[in-house]
Amino acid sequence: MGNHSSNIHVSGSYNTWSMPPSRRSMSPSRTVSEPWRKISWGDNARDLQYVKEYKPGNKDIKHVRILLYGPDGAGKSSFINSVSSVIQGRGTTPALTSDKSCNGTHETFKIRKEGNPETFCHFVFNDVMDLKDGDGICADDIKLTLKGHVKEGYQFKPSSPLSPGDPGYNPRPSADDQVHVLVCVLSADSAEITDSVLKKMADIREAASELGIPQMAIGTHIDSACPETEKDLKNVYKSQHLKQKVKDFSAAVGVPENYIFPVKNYSDETDINDDVNTLILSALRQMINLGDNFSEKLI
Repeated sequence: MGNHSSNIHVSGSYNTWSMPPSRRSMSPSRTVSEPWRKISWGDNARDLQYVKEYKPGNKDIKHVRILLYGPDGAGKSSFINSVSSVIQGRGTTPALTSDKSCNGTHETFKIRKEGNPETFCHFVFNDVMDLKDGDGICADDIKLTLKGHVKEGYQFKPSSPLSPGDPGYNPRPSADDQVHVLVCVLSADSAEITDSVLKKMADIREAASELGIPQMAIGTHIDSACPETEKDLKNVYKSQHLKQKVKDFSAAVGVPENYIFPVKNYSDETDINDDVNTLILSALRQMINLGDNFSEKLI
């Protein structure tokens, strides 16, 4: 369930997950009567309790580490903020989109539990610098992050990858330092991803596969990508447009379709929305389960 094939095709012909606005406007939005994936809307109590009370099965690990990566503007930091809002039951603006995360500092983000500022969930996020053409974080540094070799607070340098002996290099990572699940974040409503960025993503996936790290993906901005989903978020799994996006993304990056989760991040909302929470919790629970399964194999 966690270790998928690393034989990833990155040809530009598959690069249709992110469709330019001119082509989006030419594609009529269609929905089907039966959803192409089942999900329980509005029944969030069980999943919310699960993610709040989760503890790693491996007693030597304090938390499952979730590494988010993806192109510029995909919504990695916004997803972390959204998870915080869901857990705390209110709109939150924690210091998760600080200058540190924007300029590529390796930083661990913890999620506070509702009503107790000193209690945190037993899963954490790492949000690395965006993957870009020519600059952005290099794939080699993300590979070191997967293995736990990057110290907290290290600032990534695109022109100078981290190497053994550098001050930011952790020579003896613990099981806690390692990444337990790798999550690709991609916007369903952005310009096309270039082949060079797709190649970086494929390199990262291949490195994770070699380490046995489970992988999944989330597709953000589904409301702006599909008019029917914008009108009613419950149409997400009835949208033919988003179903095709999932297929295209799976073909481009190599993540199986059933491991790709469409979500909507909180952006300008002032109140919590049950439907937004349903999608976020569905993805988050999968991240935790995959990470927990992998962490139990570590000694």
